[in-house]
Amino acid sequence: MSTKDLDMETLSIDQLRVFLAAADHGSFSAAARALGRTQSLVSYAIQRLEEQVALVLFDRSGYRPVLSAAGQALLPRARRIVGEVGAFHALSRGLATGVEAEVCLTVDGMYPMCRLLQALLAFRAQWPAVSPRVLVDNMGAAAEQVLDGRSMLGVLNPIAAELPELEVRPAASITMVPVAAPHHPLAQQPGELLSEHLRDHVQLVLTDRAQHLSGPDRGVFSSQTWRLNDLGAKHAMLLAGLGWGGMPAHLVRDDLASGKLVQLPSPYWDPQRLMPMFVAYRRDAALGPAAQWLATHLASLNGEEP
Repeated sequence: MSTKDLDMETLSIDQLRVFLAAADHGSFSAAARALGRTQSLVSYAIQRLEEQVALVLFDRSGYRPVLSAAGQALLPRARRIVGEVGAFHALSRGLATGVEAEVCLTVDGMYPMCRLLQALLAFRAQWPAVSPRVLVDNMGAAAEQVLDGRSMLGVLNPIAAELPELEVRPAASITMVPVAAPHHPLAQQPGELLSEHLRDHVQLVLTDRAQHLSGPDRGVFSSQTWRLNDLGAKHAMLLAGLGWGGMPAHLVRDDLASGKLVQLPSPYWDPQRLMPMFVAYRRDAALGPAAQWLATHLASLNGEEP
């Protein structure tokens, strides 16, 4: 092994931190103040790093040292290495104290995405070394992922409250509204829509992929149904006028305001009827501190306007 190879192997994280400080603060003296060191130690660390990589990292011909082309090319790599080492130490400290490396969460597609993003931002700030894994599914299929252990936590529809294996906490209340495109025949029908009106037109129905937990249809009035397992696809089909169907109010609020969709008046849809959602996890699960925190935080968002 050559002397140059040996020098490259002795590169230290501290040298890279000094390199980053000098680049970020614009001078060796400013880097020294930020690091709490003398300027001579910073200069020596940079010089030693340049010798080891056999490159000039700073042009010192002017009043202040300026990154050379080589320094600019290596800066992103150095930043990534230092960041990864920091993440390694944070994760190892967490694991040593029982903090999970990852928290897997399954979310029902009806749950407001804005509220989920709010929770994940708070989670990242509280547990920066823990990686969330988020799965989205519908109805019983989402609950099955928590029951069989694929997910530690779930934000699930009312089926969760019926399962004795799950501990549940209220997480949200979703308003469901019947909608159709403005050019759909039902949108042009005067007065309240009765069962004979609804049953004569294709109803778009979200179907359950669950193998064991799928329940009876709810809110199905039409004798003609198109079934699909993706809420986004159902939304697109409603906009295209391919049928009518119920949607979470928060997902179609902008469409109703802009006239892209119309809310259908029907005595069978109580505007005050809410679909409860629950934070759920297995009663026999040993949740780590990050998962426990996320469950509590999601429950704390209950009642906020989505």
